[in-house]
Amino acid sequence: MSSEQPNNPLHGITLETIVTRLVEHYGWDGLARRVSINCFMNEPSVKSSLKFLRKTPWAREQVEDLYISTPALRKKQK
Repeated sequence: MSSEQPNNPLHGITLETIVTRLVEHYGWDGLARRVSINCFMNEPSVKSSLKFLRKTPWAREQVEDLYISTPALRKKQK
């Protein structure tokens, strides 16, 4: 299955995993400073963030880009 998208760095990683790892690495405050969306600033939770990100492509793209650009997180997936 991994041969289907060999150049996609997010292949096989769920949005929940991405958000969880970003929160573990940056914390909610740090994540809110890097991606300015209300679900990271006001009473943040993984569940509310996932709900928002699944409905909002531009925000999801920003979160995925942050994950890709954070080398410490990408090393965990290997």
